[in-house]
Amino acid sequence: MTQQARPRRIDLLGVATASGASVRGCGMGPEALRVAGLVEALMELEHVVADHGDLRRPQPELSLDPSSTRLPDERKADVLDLAARASDAGLAILQDGYFPLFIGGDHSISMGTISAVARHCAPKGKPVHVIWVDAHADYNTPDTSPSGNLHGMPLALLCGETEFDESFRGAWLGRIDPHDVTIFGARSIDREERRLVQARGVDVVDMRKIDQLGVVAALQKVIDKARAAGAHLHVSFDVDSIDPAIAPGGGTLVPGGLTYREAHLVMEMLHDSGLVGSLDVVELNPFLDHGGKTATLMVDLVASLFGRSIMGEEAGPVEFITEG
Repeated sequence: MTQQARPRRIDLLGVATASGASVRGCGMGPEALRVAGLVEALMELEHVVADHGDLRRPQPELSLDPSSTRLPDERKADVLDLAARASDAGLAILQDGYFPLFIGGDHSISMGTISAVARHCAPKGKPVHVIWVDAHADYNTPDTSPSGNLHGMPLALLCGETEFDESFRGAWLGRIDPHDVTIFGARSIDREERRLVQARGVDVVDMRKIDQLGVVAALQKVIDKARAAGAHLHVSFDVDSIDPAIAPGGGTLVPGGLTYREAHLVMEMLHDSGLVGSLDVVELNPFLDHGGKTATLMVDLVASLFGRSIMGEEAGPVEFITEG
């Protein structure tokens, strides 16, 4: 078993947006994670933490019409602006040699966060493997999406699907190979989305496979593939990958998700692999949460990824840096 080397520093960057989703609230996710003790949990594990605050767009004018929603073009502009800024900020963190921990916000933020990783690794010739821990594949395009919500499209954009117009392209956009993507814990995939995923060779470890193989065997295959390739492993962890009975604070919940111990085991195994170089935590909606239950669970899961164990060592000196 390989122990993950502790990074010299974990750089925390919030992306406070719900523009990619249809349900308001997950723009408050970064602050909810901080309130639930995310920074303190990492410091207790002897990590140095630098908090860069949150990227956000200006608040739109309020409407007295309770049925009003923001226009799709406005929401799209928000998503793409934040993607570009997250990509540049994440790239700077990686180039400085630190570990970027991105907290959202809806899953559209991964357009920017994974772009940062791809841009960092491409000049080095280092492959990027992505494990997308999610109830959904998020591989829709503007042509296939039943809802048009951009939080269901980041993987399709990152993997090079051509249905995205020129507004989605720019120096900020990185690319990943669909063969280097594993969707882990899926249990709700749209029909046309399923066809695309299968045609592109994306690996899907759905809940049936996890039930049949067990989480250890299912995840070990992903880890072994990334290790054999010498890859940078990026983890994109969506709240709805967990069963809603224990994680109610998400906007697109699907029954039958990962159990408490399965979710922790995933994070513990990823830590032990020593391969993880960046992390997204997304789709926490504190407005839908029950007394901070989901936020606290997500903090605990992040701590497992960064080395918390049942028989942990006593904590030593810690350091906290505020930036931005």
